[in-house]
Amino acid sequence: MLIGATLPATNLHFFQARRASFRRNGSPLNPSANLVYTQTVKTEMTKKHLSNLEKLLQNQSRKSQLLDNDSRGEIHPRESRSNGSKVNRGKNLLEGLNLSRIWPEHKVAEEMSPRHLNKLKKLLSSNNIEYSPRNNLGSRWKEYHGCKDWLGLIDPLNENLRRELIRYGEFIQAAYHCFHSNPATCNEGDSRKVALPDKSYKVTKSLYATSSIGLPKWVDDVAPDLGWMTQRSSWIGYVAVCDDRSEIKRMGRRDIVIALRGTATCLEWGENFRDLLVQIPAETTETTEIESESESESSEGQAKVECGFLSLFQTAGVNVPSLAESVVNEVQRLIEQYKGESLSITVTGHSLGAALALLVADEVSTCTPDAPPVAVFSFGGPRVGNRSFADRLNSKNVKVLRIVNNQDVITRVPGMFVSEELDKKLRESGFVSGMLNVLDKSMPWAYAHVGTELRVDTRMSPFLKPDADVACCHDLEAYLHLVDGYLASNCPFRANAKRSLTKLLSEQRSNIKRLYTNKAKGLNLNLEREHSFSTHSCLPSPSS
Repeated sequence: MLIGATLPATNLHFFQARRASFRRNGSPLNPSANLVYTQTVKTEMTKKHLSNLEKLLQNQSRKSQLLDNDSRGEIHPRESRSNGSKVNRGKNLLEGLNLSRIWPEHKVAEEMSPRHLNKLKKLLSSNNIEYSPRNNLGSRWKEYHGCKDWLGLIDPLNENLRRELIRYGEFIQAAYHCFHSNPATCNEGDSRKVALPDKSYKVTKSLYATSSIGLPKWVDDVAPDLGWMTQRSSWIGYVAVCDDRSEIKRMGRRDIVIALRGTATCLEWGENFRDLLVQIPAETTETTEIESESESESSEGQAKVECGFLSLFQTAGVNVPSLAESVVNEVQRLIEQYKGESLSITVTGHSLGAALALLVADEVSTCTPDAPPVAVFSFGGPRVGNRSFADRLNSKNVKVLRIVNNQDVITRVPGMFVSEELDKKLRESGFVSGMLNVLDKSMPWAYAHVGTELRVDTRMSPFLKPDADVACCHDLEAYLHLVDGYLASNCPFRANAKRSLTKLLSEQRSNIKRLYTNKAKGLNLNLEREHSFSTHSCLPSPSS
């Protein structure tokens, strides 16, 4: 153990400040009689003191005898030479030596002991990533896909489910990177290079979202350099299908993934703020289904969703079809192509993409006869529709797992700022429940979440600051970091978390605890260089 990793050199002034009043009382580091330290020899004795302390921390000692001596305020020098059990807890020794009054930072140093420094170096190195085992899902794949609403898999979090969540989150990261590397609009049929984190999948379709609103013409005249920021249609995601036989066998089925990125353009932000609930048009359904749904909705309330989300979902561009049309046509084509195989449809998205994922799942389950199981994995998703919309998805057997950060305000909008827990309690009482049902049918902001929730917390991470800003709490990489470390509710961050910290530290450095940023500098890691990948910005999956 290096003494520099145990006692920082910056604390030497504590010894220098003691002057001649600093007396020794039977210290095990020097068994000589009590001495009065003079200013002329203090520096040399301090060095010797630190050197002996290092030897003491490396030697073996019997714990029971140490504690007995410590309770009497005596530590005999032979304890440092005894052949007992190994002293592997620097904290006990430091407390026994009563060094807390001269070194108040000892707890911090213990947190960053050489053992933890080695682990930190691994987590910060993209060339030394640990991988979780790829277990065969077999016949249980439907449980991980939500057939039982993930009962018994969330608290505590099942290892296989954790891996699936991180994998789908990395599909979203690939969508982000593809858009930011080329934000210009492409015509329908143009191919885009999407660097998928899982090479067993292949991209079959690019998806575009179009805003129904546009900026005034004078904006382009005043700021012509905005370019793609003012375009109405933008690349927002892709459809991919598993094309590797060994992976299909491992997963128990052939998986179709629809990945959608979050808000990136000015017009998409404009659509986000159009938060009034509007009824979902019924033109996409069959005539018989329209009649049956209209009868049920008239008695139980109409399914409504946010105006801006619906606009991005159903508006067609000049050269591209609407997102709704593109998704349905591609899914139907793939179902026909792989007819007779066991299939699943997984829709995943972050932020705005999480909201659109619910609309995609609703559309696919409505327009595709005999659709395979449909599941949604959303990260940091806002509320999308009213309670009738949630009931509509449940009636179609669409399974939704929402990953929510306690500190992420985006998950509590739009609508009235009422927590899901409080809303549930209010609805359990008869009188209040009746009032809330009336509000659900009449209020333009009566939003409700849908599906099962996995709740993580920024404050549980040992690396993130507990007061991390809004951007960090909503960041997708931060979400994947928290999922990778999540064990169960009210449990600490798991000690064997494997996800690399390189991308998180590069993007959220101001929200990382200073202790770790300083140690990262001390490890001489060029994070900018390690993070500059030529093909994509997503790290190789530590859960692959």
